Amino acid sequence: MLERISRREEFDLFVAWIAISLAFAIIFLRDIGQADPVIALLFLGISLFTVGIGFILHEMAHKFSAIHYGFWAEFRKDNIMLVVAVALAALVGVVFAAPGATVIYDTTGRGISREQNGKISAAGPVVNLLLCIPFAILLIYGGGGMSLTGNIATMIGMIGFQVNAMIAAFNMLPVSVLDGKKVLAWNKAVFVIMIIAAFGALLASFDPTIFSHVL
Repeated sequence: MLERISRREEFDLFVAWIAISLAFAIIFLRDIGQADPVIALLFLGISLFTVGIGFILHEMAHKFSAIHYGFWAEFRKDNIMLVVAVALAALVGVVFAAPGATVIYDTTGRGISREQNGKISAAGPVVNLLLCIPFAILLIYGGGGMSLTGNIATMIGMIGFQVNAMIAAFNMLPVSVLDGKKVLAWNKAVFVIMIIAAFGALLASFDPTIFSHVL
């Protein structure tokens, strides 16, 4: 499976992962008003871990769903969007999570049907919604801040839950080249279920009673 990831794709994924992780780390540090370098490194490390899982598995879900239908697909970073993501996080406090896209190549000559395109597009946000579950469990049962280990585990759960909810919700917007537009064009019922689940998870991730366990 890993042999289907080219060297260029590995590089593009790595650069996008670092940039988006940095953007999310900046957001979380802004939210808690911390300037301590140790805290900053801790949040960067947690962001690298949680964003790495959410972002890379999201893109790989698109890639291998496309391969399942007989197409070829590779992630390509967008350098301008990467700079915009970090700049917006630092200046405005908003993460624009569009560091690039998984490009699908029709190697079959049959063309990509609306259903295939919809299912390939849905695969990414579905993975993020599923990832919300283990992170939510870690958030609830991570220790509640009663010890250093428990506090870090709870922070990983909180950030992982929020990051994956953000990625799912953002990508389910039915605009431009985002996944939501393609899912909506394929199946309105699936789109409604997924966007409600994504924004429901996002709203839950901002619940102040959740943050009170760790901050």
